[in-house]
Amino acid sequence: MVQKNNVNQLEMVETVEYGGRRPTGLTKSFLMATALCWALFQLWAASPLPFTFGIGVFNDTEIRSIHLAFAIFLAYLFFPFRRRISHQIPLIDWLLAATAAFCAAYLFLFYEALAERAGAPSGFDVGVAVAGVLLLLEATRRALGWPLMLIGACFLGYTFAGPILPDLLAHKGASLERVASHQWLSTEGVFGVAVGVSAGFVFLFVLFGSLLEQAGGGHYFIRVAYALVGHRRGGPAKAAVLASGLTGMVSGSSIANVVTTGTFTIPLMKKIGFSSEKSGAIEVAASTNGQIMPPVMGAAAFLMVEYLNLSYLQVITHAFLPALLSYIALLYLVHLEAVKAGMPAVHRSHVATLWSRLLRWGLTLSGVALFFLLAYWLVGLVDQLLGEYSFWGNALLILALYGLLIYGEVRYGLRQQDENILEGVTPGQALLGGLHFLLPILVLVWCLMLLRLSPATSVFYAICLMMVIQLTQEALRALYSGNRLTEGFVNGFRSLVTGLENGARNMIGIGVATATAGIVVGTVSLTGIGQVLGELVEVLSMGSVVLMLLLTALICMILGMGLPTTANYIVVSTLMAPVIVQLSASHGLDIPLVAVHMFVFYFGILADDTPPVGLAAYAAAGISGGDPIHTGLRSFFYDIRTAILPFMFIFNTELLMIGVSGVGDFLLIALQGLAAMLLFVSATQGWLIVRNRLWESAALLLVVFSLFRPDFWQQQIFPSMAWQPPQQIDAYLAKLQSGDKLRLQVEVEEESGEFRKKDVLLQASTLEGELSLASFGLLTEADSEGLRVVDVVFMSAAEGAGLEAGFTHRVHGYYLPQQQPDKNWFLILPLALLALILFMQQRRREITDSG
Repeated sequence: MVQKNNVNQLEMVETVEYGGRRPTGLTKSFLMATALCWALFQLWAASPLPFTFGIGVFNDTEIRSIHLAFAIFLAYLFFPFRRRISHQIPLIDWLLAATAAFCAAYLFLFYEALAERAGAPSGFDVGVAVAGVLLLLEATRRALGWPLMLIGACFLGYTFAGPILPDLLAHKGASLERVASHQWLSTEGVFGVAVGVSAGFVFLFVLFGSLLEQAGGGHYFIRVAYALVGHRRGGPAKAAVLASGLTGMVSGSSIANVVTTGTFTIPLMKKIGFSSEKSGAIEVAASTNGQIMPPVMGAAAFLMVEYLNLSYLQVITHAFLPALLSYIALLYLVHLEAVKAGMPAVHRSHVATLWSRLLRWGLTLSGVALFFLLAYWLVGLVDQLLGEYSFWGNALLILALYGLLIYGEVRYGLRQQDENILEGVTPGQALLGGLHFLLPILVLVWCLMLLRLSPATSVFYAICLMMVIQLTQEALRALYSGNRLTEGFVNGFRSLVTGLENGARNMIGIGVATATAGIVVGTVSLTGIGQVLGELVEVLSMGSVVLMLLLTALICMILGMGLPTTANYIVVSTLMAPVIVQLSASHGLDIPLVAVHMFVFYFGILADDTPPVGLAAYAAAGISGGDPIHTGLRSFFYDIRTAILPFMFIFNTELLMIGVSGVGDFLLIALQGLAAMLLFVSATQGWLIVRNRLWESAALLLVVFSLFRPDFWQQQIFPSMAWQPPQQIDAYLAKLQSGDKLRLQVEVEEESGEFRKKDVLLQASTLEGELSLASFGLLTEADSEGLRVVDVVFMSAAEGAGLEAGFTHRVHGYYLPQQQPDKNWFLILPLALLALILFMQQRRREITDSG
């Protein structure tokens, strides 16, 4: 059965990730050589070598053009017209591949000529653009299926159909020449930020993950996870969660994560009693959540850097705590599933007592910590001694550490012939049996966080070290074991070439997807459809902020169905993030932009396990033999714990480390968040100490809400703002300091003549001198009811909040900040309720045990 599942998994990888083509002979060699050239080109473009030697220097637009040319060329050759396994490539696909590659490379080949006639394309330019867009959509259908292709086609159709659409959707439309120029011949559409990030960052991180997997790093993570928790109650399921979390940190695909770790973990979960659907669902939930885990986040982290104008370190800082809470909660969920099913823990014969386990753990972890602390001290010492030559000194130091770690693996870790064994492996053996795989990851983190290098430069150095490891690890093992070196070097070279080729093949779908997502971005900038979506959601939400967020979440999940992580984030952030920003501002809410983007990203990712598409669920079901729809529904039920996080950090941005000062604040927020997530899992799973009664689950949900939002109860009893009539607003504005915001209550006159009240939050564009309403873009005159808005300054804060001139708006009042007690005082009653539930359940457990 395991062998059959392995065959199914390999076919799944071929058809979903790599395409269904399995060419042979010269055709196979040509395609592999093309993929290898793509990988080498991306490494060359990211390295300092072009600037050192003064050759092969490309600007960003040229790199994007070449990047997409490789991706679309390989898409037509690896992915057949229909999704099936085939060995031949028909002539028509060769012609389509060559034509598509030429269209994509057009910006590179005729860069100077296009720059000279920018905005006035020739007839041939337009023809190339039209052919390029159509061929891109077909390549997208082949590589990724219908969903993204239809999204791109619909947005193109919307661009041309504007004049004939109903009033709510209507716009003035655009000519074919303008659309071609905008979407293909500029950097506003297909060759925009999305493809730029794909070419500049995403390819390198996908390549790094491919090299790490090919070298054995993926199985190392699985082995370590199984050694740590495999013997616990429901151990294989917990190992699946840990392994998927570790793999997901560098993986750019939920599906790839499923088939990488699920091949080992799903059969083990079934072996101890989990059903096929539950085994697959646990793997899907863990793999999907791997896309929200820093440092890569399915490559969305690098897109957020560009879209939000934040540093990479800021993005992963905001993303870290929610992702960690989600994974810990999933571990606890798996534990409760095992408890409810009565699964026993596996007692290991080689671990006799608790003290021996603690001693092993202590010695192993202390040894690893001391080793890396010593490495940290040596790096600092090399910097002091060698000065400007410290780079080469540190490189030699890392290579020396690498040699020592390989020696430790051979001497104290697993024997090479035992590397595929999971049962009976101690945590020490598992850790030492591949500890050198952590070195490239540490180099990556060191360069990103301590040296503050760019993501592309950081991962380039990590890839260089990874390539050295692939070339030499088998030879070093042979050297330390007294065997021949030649075979080790040969195998290492083959492994390196395969890793480079697989990295390029993994990028085909992502490269094509980001280009098609660029069509969506270009359409939004060309037609203003984002405003239309905002109005539609505002009408449907009927003024309710919570309903607005629920509708946005639902739309994100629909838009994200069938899309890879990178394209998923591009689409939902382009379409739905502005909607939340616009509507929250019109309701007087001050939501940080990073919280908005995290919100839409989380719900876009959840589409990976949501039926009827749920590609990750289909992949897991293919391994487990279960029903894909039931697997998807079960995994979505498991992922509800992840779905509540975005709603919480929209209103409680401290979960994103916004406004957190000091270690004490962080620990308090982390503990509150952790307790809330674990209790939410207990409430939804119906089990805390014993099986919950219905009222206990409802009470636990109330405690969860209170832990996440203690400010809600604070606000109900001690409001943070007190309404004031507009007559005293000038005196209040005179007291405002730099960075303060003004919250107004505005009356808006409807077509019926009735007035509707709403709150708006404004921030002045400049705080020089004494403030007035004009500083926020409002020109008013007094009337009997307040201040009528006579005019709204163009591009002002008032216009951004949706206020309009023409006497249809009236300033009815403003809000004065009030003193409040600490919000954590309002946790006393919820915690007392939790204590009561724990006491009652413990009593029931004692009665059951004594009976």
